[in-house]
Amino acid sequence: MVGQIIGGDYGEIWIRQKSDENLEIGELLIADGIMLQVFDLEYGSLLDTKDLARMSGLQLERMGGVDIKERNLRNYILAKAKPVFDLNTRSTPKGLPGFFTMLRRVEEEDFEFMRSDANGIYLGKVRSGSRVMNIPLYLDGKDMLSHHVLVPAATGMGKSNLMKVILWSLIGKRYAGILVLDAHNEYYEYTHNGKRYGLTLHPQAGDNVLYYSPTSTKGYTLRINIRNVKPHHLKEIVEFSSAQEDALYLAYKEWGDEWIERILLGDKLRGPKEETMAVLQRKIQVALELAVRGDTIVPLGNIFSVGDEGKRTIRDIVEHLDSGRIVIIDTSTISKDLEILIASMIMSEIFERHKRCKEGRERDCVFSELPVVSVLLEEAPRVLGGDKSNVFKTIAREGRKFMVGLIAITQLPSMIPREIMANLNTKIILGNEMKSERDAIISSAPQDLSKDSKMIASLDKGEAIVSSIFTKFPVPVKVDLFEDIVDSSRQEIDESDRRRKIKPLF
Repeated sequence: MVGQIIGGDYGEIWIRQKSDENLEIGELLIADGIMLQVFDLEYGSLLDTKDLARMSGLQLERMGGVDIKERNLRNYILAKAKPVFDLNTRSTPKGLPGFFTMLRRVEEEDFEFMRSDANGIYLGKVRSGSRVMNIPLYLDGKDMLSHHVLVPAATGMGKSNLMKVILWSLIGKRYAGILVLDAHNEYYEYTHNGKRYGLTLHPQAGDNVLYYSPTSTKGYTLRINIRNVKPHHLKEIVEFSSAQEDALYLAYKEWGDEWIERILLGDKLRGPKEETMAVLQRKIQVALELAVRGDTIVPLGNIFSVGDEGKRTIRDIVEHLDSGRIVIIDTSTISKDLEILIASMIMSEIFERHKRCKEGRERDCVFSELPVVSVLLEEAPRVLGGDKSNVFKTIAREGRKFMVGLIAITQLPSMIPREIMANLNTKIILGNEMKSERDAIISSAPQDLSKDSKMIASLDKGEAIVSSIFTKFPVPVKVDLFEDIVDSSRQEIDESDRRRKIKPLF
C-alpha cells in the first residue's frame, strides 16, 4: 500500500502518502478497482504553521535542536488525484472509491482491457509517473489518421523521434499512405554516432518507402512540370488582388494547362488590363523560380521544370500514397513557400480523388478499399492558422469523410484556430513549459485535462500523454528511442541470417 484516501471530491481526491513511499506526478494508482492518476503533490502537517516556522527558525539559527515526536505521523505528503478509469465496468468512473481506502500502484495485469493490436500504430509503452511498464499502446491506424493528429511540444522534447517511431510501425501495412515533408532531411536516412539510421533500414522499406529529393542521388528526383500547377495552388503561397485572381482563372479557362506559359510569354488575354498581366508575370516567375529569356521559359530553381520533364511526378506520388506507401519529400534545400505549394498540389489531388471515388465519379475506384492518406505538417500554424482558406483547413474540416487526414506538429498550438484544434481528435502531448500553450491544448483535448497542466509541464523528453477519442482515458506513455528500434531490428536480422547459415550436421 502506498497511501490512503482522506478526502476530496470527484475531480480531486486527497491521498495521504505512506511515509516510506514516494508518489510522483502522473503516477497511476488503484483503489476499489478504480484507477486514479496523481496530478499534484503538496506538504501536509498536523502541526500549526506557526509551530513549523518556529521549529525551522531554531534549526536555521542554530539555537537548539528540534525533535518532533511521531514525526512520520505528524508530517506527510498529500497527493491529489483524479479518477480516470473503472476497471470493474471498463468505463469512465461514475462514483468515488471508499473513504479511507488503501491504494496500490498499478500493475501490468490491470491493463488487460488494453488489447494489443500489432496492425495498429505503435505509440510507446504505458508509463506510471517515471516507471515504464511493459504494456505497448496501439491505436487503430485508419481511425487515428483519418480523424487527424496533433503533436504539440516545445523544442527538443522528441517530436521527430515520435514521428519516426509512428512511421516505422506503419511501413508495409498498406492501410495508410503518409506524405512526409522532411524539412531537415532526417527521416529517410541519416548518421548517428557513426551508424546509419532512418526509415530506409526497415526490413520492408524496399517497396513501401519512397524518397524524392531535388538534389540527392538517392530515390527519385523531385521535378514538377509547371503544367501541373493550377491557379488555386498558387493562391496557397501568393497574395493576389481580386483583378489578378480573376485573370488567373480566366487564363486557366482559356489556355488549360498551358496557362502559365502563355501568361509568361505575353500572350494576349481578353479582359484583364496589361498592368494586371504584367504583375501576374512577375509574381509567377518569383513563386515558381522561373525566368523568361526571349521566347523561352528558363527554370532558375531545381523544382519546377518546363517541356516534358516532371509531368508525371505529382500523379506518381498520388498513386504511391493511394497504395498505402510512405512518400518522403526532402524539402531541406527549398523555401517554405515551395514546400507548402508542393504539399498543396499533392493533397488537393488526393482529396479530390477520394471525394470523386466516394461519390462514384472515379473509374476503377472502390472507396472502402482506399487507404487513409495523411500529410505530416511541421510548423502547422503557418498553414492552419490565420483566416485564409486552403486545402489543409478543408481537410481538417471535411477530410474524415473522405479518408484524408492531417498530422499537425507544432510548438505553438495556440496559433491554430479553436475550430481546427477541435477537429484534431488525437493529441499526442509532449512536454511544454509555456502555460499559454498548455491551456490551448487542454481546452481542445478530447478528454478532460483540466487538472493536467502541471503534469504536461513536468513531462521529460520522450514522455507523452495520449488524449484521443480512441482511448479509454488520457494514457501516459514513454516513446521508444528510434535508434533503439532500428538497432533491435538489425539484431533480429543478423540473428535470422546467422541461423540460416548454420547447416545441420545430419
